[in-house]
Amino acid sequence: MKRKDLIVILITALFFLPFFISKEVYDIYNSFNAQHGMIMSFIKFSVLATFGEAIGLRIRTGNYNHKGFGLIPRAIVWGFLGLTIKLAFVIFGSGTPAFLKYMGLEEASTVMQLPLCWMKVFVAFSISALMNIIYAPFMMTLHKITDTHILNNGGTLAGFFKPIKFGEIITNLNWNVQWNFVFKKTIPFFWIPAHTITFLLPVDFQVLFAAILGIVLGVLLAVASQMSVKQ
Repeated sequence: MKRKDLIVILITALFFLPFFISKEVYDIYNSFNAQHGMIMSFIKFSVLATFGEAIGLRIRTGNYNHKGFGLIPRAIVWGFLGLTIKLAFVIFGSGTPAFLKYMGLEEASTVMQLPLCWMKVFVAFSISALMNIIYAPFMMTLHKITDTHILNNGGTLAGFFKPIKFGEIITNLNWNVQWNFVFKKTIPFFWIPAHTITFLLPVDFQVLFAAILGIVLGVLLAVASQMSVKQ
């Protein structure tokens, strides 16, 4: 482990420490999070998911940042993706139990407020499965497009705000990796199980846990990037 890794670990520990040692800080966070869920979703994903990408870059290149990577543009993108993720959580978190009730599972609409049981796990799994099958591929592809746009424009803020060449970028995506690894492997084997756990958590903690999973996403993106290079 190098000195820069120790510095990153220390900064990360100092960032989270107040939430563990100060009840006042923790209560302020909970209050603001409950009243301003969308704003907090933007902040959580812009910080934590971007941190995950920096870790992914460290795995690939040995550095947490370099010229052209576009750390700030990536944080902006993740913030707005965080808004769509919160939206998906609300839609699928409410809509899936309603659909299960419509299909004859009457207790599905109330079981999420009960203590942990197999029915609650099943409903959480159903929410996660539908969200990741319907919403996640769109979000992942949009992220890949914006990621490519950032790299194509040198990682600068000015370049980030140039029009995105959606047609050109989507045509040239490595769909072999996008389909065979990102969709076919990470969604069923990681994201659906991980978000099943997410939906078993209290609502106020779901987006935070999902944002922390964004750190894991950074590692997965690093793996996908290395696969693209090899091909």
